[in-house]
Amino acid sequence: MRQKHILRMLTGVAFLTLAGVVSGPVLAEEAKAPATETAAKPFDVNSVNSFSGSFLAARTADVDHDLDTATKLYRTALEFEPDNVEVKQRLMITSLMNGNFADGVKIANELKSDASVERITTVVRGVDAIGKKEFRNAEKILKYSGPNDLDRMMNGLLLAWAKAGQGKPKDAIAMIEEMKGPDWFAIFKNYQQGAIALAAGDKRTARTKFNEAVADRNGGGAAPDTFIRSVIALARLEATDGNKQKALDTISLGQNFINNYAPLDALRKSIEDGKPQEQQVRNASQGAAAVLFSVGAALNREGAEDIVSLYLQTARALDPDSADILVMLGGIAETLKKPERAIALYQQIPQGSPMRRLSEMQLGLALAEVGKVDDAKKHLRELIDLDPTDVRSYVAYGSVLSDAKDYKEMAVTYDKAIEIVGAVPKRSDWSLFFQRGIAYERLKEWEKAEPSFKKALELNPDQPQVLNYLGYSWVDKNMNLEEGLNMIRRAVDLKPDDGYIVDSLGWAYFRLGQFDEAVAELERAAELMAGDPTINDHLGDAYWRVGRKLEAVFQWNQTLELKPEAEEIPKIKAKIEKGLPPLDTKVPAAAEAEGKPKPPEAVVPGKKS
Repeated sequence: MRQKHILRMLTGVAFLTLAGVVSGPVLAEEAKAPATETAAKPFDVNSVNSFSGSFLAARTADVDHDLDTATKLYRTALEFEPDNVEVKQRLMITSLMNGNFADGVKIANELKSDASVERITTVVRGVDAIGKKEFRNAEKILKYSGPNDLDRMMNGLLLAWAKAGQGKPKDAIAMIEEMKGPDWFAIFKNYQQGAIALAAGDKRTARTKFNEAVADRNGGGAAPDTFIRSVIALARLEATDGNKQKALDTISLGQNFINNYAPLDALRKSIEDGKPQEQQVRNASQGAAAVLFSVGAALNREGAEDIVSLYLQTARALDPDSADILVMLGGIAETLKKPERAIALYQQIPQGSPMRRLSEMQLGLALAEVGKVDDAKKHLRELIDLDPTDVRSYVAYGSVLSDAKDYKEMAVTYDKAIEIVGAVPKRSDWSLFFQRGIAYERLKEWEKAEPSFKKALELNPDQPQVLNYLGYSWVDKNMNLEEGLNMIRRAVDLKPDDGYIVDSLGWAYFRLGQFDEAVAELERAAELMAGDPTINDHLGDAYWRVGRKLEAVFQWNQTLELKPEAEEIPKIKAKIEKGLPPLDTKVPAAAEAEGKPKPPEAVVPGKKS
């Protein structure tokens, strides 16, 4: 509850105010409608010949997050109306989000007196001054006396780095110490004070502040990226001072907080090998970038992509090689279904970065998403060859194989991953056994699939996807019927709003001949997952069995419109023509829908759930 409260406080007035500007004050309905078409077919920016045409086309591209096209079209609109303030605002925002910081700053200076975008222009102009080492000017620009806690904290921390940039780190640390605000200020203040002290060579103060940040578990829950940055900074400080065991103990705190986090694993190995350590923040520009990254990361969630991108791209202008920033921007691009943009960002992560390997895995997944499946497979196999002990590489490769329906290679891949895990797997390894079970089940090798599902449940007894898959498979095979049905019911209890799991329960009732119960659950599944062809097909079958034949035919026709898998189309057409056979008539199994439980998306490292 506390973490939710902190997040709600973090995303209060400032977020709503900025989101209104970032998303635009007039999201015209006519601009929304063609978004899918725009994504499918690039817009010819040379085809517009009026202000309204260029502006509406720009808004369409803007809504679709096609930032290149939107920026070009807003520029075209300004050629028709050079003084249009709304177009300038949108051009500034799309330029910043697209990484064109210099262009964004130029417009921010033009709009510095515009109250509706003052919060953005102030930060952008202040950051620009810090980047140019005009620290006194940055202090003048960044002063903030408004009521919003998040703005007050962010500007206060940026002001402190402007003071530190002038060679006054003690004054900067004192400024942060005097900042008053909610409890969630603490982790941000402690990390930034530690970073300022360390950049100035004050290891004693840095150690104290980093330790306070690492001890703040509640703050870590609200700002996990800042918590991990504190862990990394403290571990590097201890390692540099020759305190190897303290450094490793600090990393263990981070690993207990976030399992299987690649940068921490890489840092541990680096310290164990005695390699020299370089701090992430070494000057005022990187420090100011860290402020913007911390705030953006704390706000990063579904629906906040625009404002987070704005913060991150502004941070990137100060620290262009920051792997943290590039990885998070890549993840946002994937969330927005812009895999090409994600690929370009992942490719920019420095080779020596601890996050490079994680980004390479995400790059492989993004290649598959844009249809370059063979390239993705090759890329991920090369990652496995480079480090055959890294289980995450096998998981990423297995995900691509699953999407490609290459179940034979998928099974072999998870066999190898489980061999690496060893005889005593951890709870977090449940997904390896689950995915291997799926591969063997799809290969119709149930004798190998079943033990894998059981092992996954042994490691994670309340995992709804495993309960659903194993329970349904048993019902489908007419074995362990009562236990299987109870498993699916348990899965529904755990995830009552998951349409696929509810569909499994309905279809299990159907296979057991409990048609009234099947109709009730399948109707609910269809409400939860409107437009899914498998669920509509199942509901049609259930309607037929309870005598609602007109509704059954309607559902089957709907299924055809929803584009089911090609092999299902002849079966559905046959049902529309003839219906289902009487229950006492023996027919080939293909006459009834097979209804396998829908496989979940593979568990992939670094992917947003």
